[in-house]
Amino acid sequence: MDRLLEGYKRFQAEIFPHKRQQYHLLAESQAPEYLFITCSDSRIVPDLILGTGPGDLFISRCIGNVVPVENSSMDGVTATIEYAVDVLKVRHIILCGHSDCGALKAAIDRKNLENLPKAKRWLQHVEAAFTHRQPLNPADGESAELASLIRGNVVAQLHNLKEQPSVARAFVDKRLAVHGWYYDILTGHIECYDERQRRFLPLSCA
Repeated sequence: MDRLLEGYKRFQAEIFPHKRQQYHLLAESQAPEYLFITCSDSRIVPDLILGTGPGDLFISRCIGNVVPVENSSMDGVTATIEYAVDVLKVRHIILCGHSDCGALKAAIDRKNLENLPKAKRWLQHVEAAFTHRQPLNPADGESAELASLIRGNVVAQLHNLKEQPSVARAFVDKRLAVHGWYYDILTGHIECYDERQRRFLPLSCA
């Protein structure tokens, strides 16, 4: 806890005073343009990767960056999507998977889930990743098989995302765009899924 308390101390002394006006404006309302759906993995830090700050991203995190299908029982992810789209009126939803994802490792080798019944049940939502598995990328080296499945999971969850009623309505109104990303922890590079070409391409910074 000492490390966290030291961080809080620095925030109060060095960061908050310089952003006092910004926090004042955010104290009673928010208007983020983006909903960012990603994994709970501690190595994924959206604000650090994207240079964003308070009020920029509305974030949903769960193991495997899963979006449960609509006919499943109520959950926090779909409730978050509904609120972001219908109330906050976000313009973009980014669904971001990442390399070395433990959820997809577990989907391949389920013996390690025997004592994790809730995680085992949750990971039923990534089964479609096997259907959407992407071509092997030699650049992924020994992790190529896993990486192809992780990318496939991004595609599968994009399909689930588009089935959410709030998202479908926003598409009809032409006020929402969705994006599928794959983030490589080792290199810091992001790939974006191109639906027309049905493959992942480097995210353009141009």
